[in-house]
Amino acid sequence: MAVSDSMTGKKVVPDIAASDIVETVPSALLVLDRDLHITSANRAFYQTFRTSAHETEGSHIYELGNRQWDIPSLRTLLESVIPHRATVEGFEVEHDFPTIGRRTMLVNARKIFQPGDHDGFILLAIEDVSEERAARAESKRNWLLTKSIVDTIRDPLVVLEHDMTIVAASKAFLTIFGTTEAEAHGRRVFELGQHQWDVPALRDLMKRVLPENKSFENFEIEDDFPGLGRRVFNLNARKISQPGNHTSRMLLVFEDITDRKQRERDALGLTNEISHRIKNNLQIVVGLIAFEAKRTAAPCVLGYKAMQARISAIAELYDLISHTSHGRTIAVDAYLREIAKSMSASLLDEASGIAIEVKGEALDIDPDRAVPFGLLVNELATNAIKHAFPDGKGRIVLCVERIGDEIELTVSDDGVGMKKASVSPRITERRGADYVAIFVRQLGGTILAPESAGPGTTIRIRLPLLLVLPAGSEPVAA
Repeated sequence: MAVSDSMTGKKVVPDIAASDIVETVPSALLVLDRDLHITSANRAFYQTFRTSAHETEGSHIYELGNRQWDIPSLRTLLESVIPHRATVEGFEVEHDFPTIGRRTMLVNARKIFQPGDHDGFILLAIEDVSEERAARAESKRNWLLTKSIVDTIRDPLVVLEHDMTIVAASKAFLTIFGTTEAEAHGRRVFELGQHQWDVPALRDLMKRVLPENKSFENFEIEDDFPGLGRRVFNLNARKISQPGNHTSRMLLVFEDITDRKQRERDALGLTNEISHRIKNNLQIVVGLIAFEAKRTAAPCVLGYKAMQARISAIAELYDLISHTSHGRTIAVDAYLREIAKSMSASLLDEASGIAIEVKGEALDIDPDRAVPFGLLVNELATNAIKHAFPDGKGRIVLCVERIGDEIELTVSDDGVGMKKASVSPRITERRGADYVAIFVRQLGGTILAPESAGPGTTIRIRLPLLLVLPAGSEPVAA
């Protein structure tokens, strides 16, 4: 660095010795005369090769140590530098050195002349790149292993860089999607085919895999693929990295679930068809009961109508199944509305002043438990119709809501209420305790104490049913 003389103001270049520069360089350096004798070496050389100045200076380069530098390739290098004043850079030497073992050295040589000196000297820089070369070789071996694993897996998959370009594709991927490795390599996955994979939701998921280390599974895409027709794929992605390597890549696996999806649709269609037929048969039974109720004695009519309402509740369940695409779940709010509609038709005439309302959260329940659930609702509402409204006017509310990991079924009315003496954790006989207790036991639920502080009665039952929340939320197991 130039500084200014305080007397003259002129810039002066400090007198820095060449030896200072040599000692500062981190690479091992040797200075050789025209006969290849070592005139000096820096500290890095002595530390790297575990030798001393006494053992080094004045020695011929080929006689140094145990003649470890007497390497034919190095002889060729040095002998080409001296006569031709050439500069050699990046000459790689791999050799077994007695003091440090097998190493890979990168040698740079340059002939340097001083004023008045026509012979000059050779500056030899030696850099140990053994670890770098070993890491590169290990990385190559790992990549070849990864590639062989990729090609062995039956499902099509690709390995992507951070910018979503393909660095490797399995043979299964190339075969199924009718492309070659040359065509796929370097292309972004969203550009493949007719851009079937260019889906905003998928883009968003894939952007999170590498920076946030968030894998995703079972992202479903259905589309028409060239040469394949209409197919359904599940996409799974996760971050992959190698030990000691800061570079991360993404593994994207394509699972063809077209056949499985079709089987599921066929099974759902069959379930819906069977449910529709069961519903029709139950409606026939309901009709027969209604016919018999007209011909029976008045004291038995209420019993017939109650039976009619119970069977109708079951029929409405199968009607829901036959019209739904939920598969293994039943929408509670829709089910309650159908039960209310059926009960109004069977137990209440058009002139009745009793109304049944529904307030239900958007929750789904396990269809295996839907029958006792529907019968429970039907029984509680029937009891309210029979006992709560002596004047024939009132309102019944059917409500279902989530309470923690359970659902709470509430059947309330604004009728005359229950006598204080009859309020207990067990519902009294006139409220249909036997049927209610049976259904609650089947469902593994708990009957809370009835509430009848003023007009009307409220029955609350906690049920540990399987809940399935809408919009892909996590299910809560019973």
